[in-house]
Amino acid sequence: MRTLSKLLSLSLIGAALAFGASTSAEAAPKKEFKVAWSIYVGWMPWGYAADHGIVKKWADKYHIKIDVTQFNDYVESMNQYTAGAYDAVTLTNMDGLSIPAAGGVDTTAVIVGDFSNGNDAVILKNKDKLADIKGQKVNLVQYSVSEYLLSRALESIGMSERDVSVVNTSDADMVAAYKTPDVTSVVTWNPLVSTILQDPSAHKVFDSSQIPGEIMDLMVANTQVLKDNPDFGKALAGIWYDTVKLMMSDTAAGKAAKTEMGKASGTDLAGFDSQLAATKLFDKPQEAASFTASAKLPETMNRVRKFLFAKGLLGNGAPSADVIGIEMPDGKVLGDKGNVKLRFTTTYMDAAAKGTL
Repeated sequence: MRTLSKLLSLSLIGAALAFGASTSAEAAPKKEFKVAWSIYVGWMPWGYAADHGIVKKWADKYHIKIDVTQFNDYVESMNQYTAGAYDAVTLTNMDGLSIPAAGGVDTTAVIVGDFSNGNDAVILKNKDKLADIKGQKVNLVQYSVSEYLLSRALESIGMSERDVSVVNTSDADMVAAYKTPDVTSVVTWNPLVSTILQDPSAHKVFDSSQIPGEIMDLMVANTQVLKDNPDFGKALAGIWYDTVKLMMSDTAAGKAAKTEMGKASGTDLAGFDSQLAATKLFDKPQEAASFTASAKLPETMNRVRKFLFAKGLLGNGAPSADVIGIEMPDGKVLGDKGNVKLRFTTTYMDAAAKGTL
């Protein structure tokens, strides 16, 4: 699941920093790479690609080896990447800033794969207007995209988190919690949203389609690893676009691919299609590159970094939201230019669009 975390320990941050120092010093090309991913509609193509030879196809093209590993615990996948055990990982734009970047690991978004376009939602019990949330206890995964969505929802009606009480609730417990009498509002993501909305008392009053482009799902990699091994980035782009092209094709093979991805994520074809309908999937590289290069991205990341700073998620003692530099595709930097730790680039998406991978 796509959650932020404060679980990155000081020892892990230390390990990450040590790893960053060693990679910079060695700056040596390598032949074997490790990629971590976890279950979410926009990341299912990575598991499918590994199981069906697409990963091997692109790795072979560049005479490298890519090991793709599924993690059942999303936070652990990010922690392992941050500690240097993996070269690349799937995560959200917020998590990329709050965990590896805040942990000192210079990280580059190789692929902007999608953004949530309804998959994340605010749900009220027996109430059908967002304003009815005032004074309620809101169950959600604290420090997550759900809390960010709540913040943006409240902002849209002139309220803030001071007008509600947040109750930290595990995503694994969310459906069961909603069924209890004391829980009157929740913020969560699919497939939990779809399950909760089956209850006649449940009313969706705000969702991520109302803040399009703000909750992004990425494939990121260690910046130094990419610099030393650009073919690794090219292979990742080739894998992604090969797989999503197949998946989104109106063919028997495309249907079979989605059916398999749906089953692997705990649903069926209809359920997977429903989640895809609430996701803006960038299956065309030029569209992804254009989105990444747009003026919308710096606006979104500015909101995100301010949210993270307010929650104390940019590192202990961070003096301001400027503590970490975020580089845009045009080279402009939000925050500290001397401490750039999260980078957005269109390099690999552009190469895919031009057929030069």
